[in-house]
Amino acid sequence: MRTFVTAVVGATGAVGKEMIKILEERDFPVKELRLLASERSVGKAMSFRGQEIPVSVLDENSFAGVEIGLFSAGGSISEKFAPIAAQAGCIVIDNTSAFRMVADIPLVIPEVNPEAIADYKNKGIIANPNCSTIQMLVALKPIHDVAKIKRIVVSTYQSVSGTGKEAIDELELQTRQLLNMQDPTIQVYPHQIAFNCLPHIDVFLDNGYTKEEMKMVNETQKIMDKNIAVTATTVRVPVFYSHSESVNIETEKKITATEVRELLRKAPGVEVVDDTANKQYPLAINAASKDATFVGRIREDFSIPNGINLWVVADNLRKGAALNAIQIAEILTDKYL
Repeated sequence: MRTFVTAVVGATGAVGKEMIKILEERDFPVKELRLLASERSVGKAMSFRGQEIPVSVLDENSFAGVEIGLFSAGGSISEKFAPIAAQAGCIVIDNTSAFRMVADIPLVIPEVNPEAIADYKNKGIIANPNCSTIQMLVALKPIHDVAKIKRIVVSTYQSVSGTGKEAIDELELQTRQLLNMQDPTIQVYPHQIAFNCLPHIDVFLDNGYTKEEMKMVNETQKIMDKNIAVTATTVRVPVFYSHSESVNIETEKKITATEVRELLRKAPGVEVVDDTANKQYPLAINAASKDATFVGRIREDFSIPNGINLWVVADNLRKGAALNAIQIAEILTDKYL
């Protein structure tokens, strides 16, 4: 079996650490692992297959001999270094928003549009979608294939780990402060996140939507069907890990809740948890550290002729980021390299 010199860019971040863990768990064919980060990480080392691998500083010369680069260090870093890596012969799988809407760069969810991976040859870059888009489309693609989705209305309930370690720390700190009758420290978000919900993820745009909401609109149309109408409201909630979504769809062809359950039970990457009689439905705490996208509360929308409601939950650091990128790399190495 061929093995590959693989680099993780942003190795010391939350997603980077998850990537290293998943590369080992899934026995990805790594010939040599290079860990790259900013100067702040100098002197750190990460464990991989029983060895401690030192973290190197990312620079223009980091990609000599690297064949696959997993990027998760922020959009500005990707914008600068992904083309440099591609020029050096490294195929980049980028987890930021930097290249998602570039026309000739594939935007890929392996369970939804794996055939798009072939277009990596255009620029040497493959984009990883937004975490909320990934879990939603993993659940919706099997339905779209059978009944053709016309419209999606989605509201998200996104964990603080989607923002990063500073947000995780702030939720923990604020919770302790408030339970001890202290004023909360507010630095990461514009308002207190503990015991609160913030209908504001990323910056507001001129149309009144946030950038996060428009990512879900634009990415859904690029990945699955340019004709699907999508509207989104994204909300940050005081949960550490896993994003939850309330998804309402309108289809061209009538499909029943029973048919949807059967479709999704057979769908790749999906686990149906839908037994309301026994209070069984997907929970963020149960999805954390799991690979699957969990779907429940499947029911027909009685307000329109062809409507379905679903509740979709997944670990945003795994399927929403690191795992999706590595699944792309697995298909890439298996079919194209």
